[in-house]
Amino acid sequence: MAKKTMKDAYESIFKKSVKASGVSVKGIDFNQKVDLNSILNGFSTNGFQATHLGKAIKIVKKMRKEKTTIFLGYTSNQISSGNREIIRYLVQHKMVDCLVTTTGGIEEDFIKTHAPFFVADFRLDGAKLREKGINRIGNLLAPNERYIWFEQFFQPILRELVTEQMKIKQYFSPSEVIERMGKQINHKESVYYWASKNKIPVFCPAFMDGAIGDNCYFFNYNRKKNEKFVLDQIMDHHRLIEMTLNAKQTGLLILGSGIIKHTLCNANMYREGAKYAVYLNTAPEFDGSDSGAEPEEAKSWGKIATDADTVKVVGDTTILFPLLVAATFAQKKK
Repeated sequence: MAKKTMKDAYESIFKKSVKASGVSVKGIDFNQKVDLNSILNGFSTNGFQATHLGKAIKIVKKMRKEKTTIFLGYTSNQISSGNREIIRYLVQHKMVDCLVTTTGGIEEDFIKTHAPFFVADFRLDGAKLREKGINRIGNLLAPNERYIWFEQFFQPILRELVTEQMKIKQYFSPSEVIERMGKQINHKESVYYWASKNKIPVFCPAFMDGAIGDNCYFFNYNRKKNEKFVLDQIMDHHRLIEMTLNAKQTGLLILGSGIIKHTLCNANMYREGAKYAVYLNTAPEFDGSDSGAEPEEAKSWGKIATDADTVKVVGDTTILFPLLVAATFAQKKK
């Protein structure tokens, strides 16, 4: 290999570039008057995940303008956190058309109508908390008394449902149980009170994974076979798929990942994919999990349309989601 000269080094360092064009990087100028809207509008040109959030804002605005059927998916920690109130706002005002969540995302909403969770610390001693009967969700605390109350709320509903099940010879689906719970709670702070009132279906593909499942286990434990409560999960699978097929166009807004993300993407595969998709999560894609998969991977399966407008924003939804909603759903019409 020939020895490099000073000229070679100079040309390497000062390599000429082709003429570039595009959107200029520009941040917020605090010399000017700055309010929430100017901050939200400035995300698009800020770079990195701020630019992705700016794109998410534009996509959600498109969904709303085109009257897209919006499917909102979220993991249970969204209800554990203050994002619950934001989700309730969207459901209360009929801004989304369908909800998909996990079991904790159901039961904790009802529990919070009874008593709150508390802000604490990620580093609290788990063994000491266990002695006190206090459960930790990240840096939030959920006293076990809340789940004792939930048993008192849910067990009568199970008795009512199993009596009807035996009478009409038909099993209920999780979405029907959730709707019944929403009617029963009759509390305006509840997400599922409003979902029931506004006829917004709520699907929970892992209905047994939490306090609801614990209650069903204890409820059925000593009952005779023909007196046990039985769920029809297939009915909800059918209902969700039919909802995607009947929509003119679909949009996905997914907070977190796991089963709720795949359930929504899979249902949209039946229509050759959703037209819009916004992911907010922190899952990496290096391990091949669906949780961390980018929208482009979903396109390869037909879960998201090949020409869809999509974005994945990497970050904490307790920060990202309030900003996204402030810039879109919560914007007042002029």
